Amino acid sequence: MHLNGSTYEGDWKDNFQDGEGTEIWPDGSYFKGNYSNGQKKGRGYFKWKDGASYEGEFDLNQINGVGIYTFNDKRKYTGEWKNNKMDGHGKFEWPDGRIYIGEYKDDKKDGEGEYNWPDGRIYKGFWKNGKQHGEGLFYLPKKKVWKKGIWNNGKRIKWIDEIVNEENI
Repeated sequence: MHLNGSTYEGDWKDNFQDGEGTEIWPDGSYFKGNYSNGQKKGRGYFKWKDGASYEGEFDLNQINGVGIYTFNDKRKYTGEWKNNKMDGHGKFEWPDGRIYIGEYKDDKKDGEGEYNWPDGRIYKGFWKNGKQHGEGLFYLPKKKVWKKGIWNNGKRIKWIDEIVNEENI
């Protein structure tokens, strides 16, 4: 038993968790996967007491690399991680059918990405700090039209052009 009350069952090397193992905390959270020199490293599965889970790569006890995080409200992110944050390319899915596929930086949409709504609306374009920012295309399903526009901090500033023929996108 550790000072924090957790228990570990698995491989050891020089008094450190090293190799395959399972660590269980008093609140019911647990980690099953690889350890190196006492820290989570490589592939693993972590389940938190609130029902959230992560399966993927770890480094230095942090989520780093590629993996799938499922939130306790059933939202899901599949993609790249850096220092416990979504960072790089990924796909975020909401239970109501919304989907974002694109770039993340420090847990926020940042760079190029596409956001799809369940009603058929689509935004393809640039994001900054989690909001649409810069030039983008917006699809209006009722009109079957793409519109090109400029966004600033999540708000559309103006429409630039309307594109009826999808081959021009």
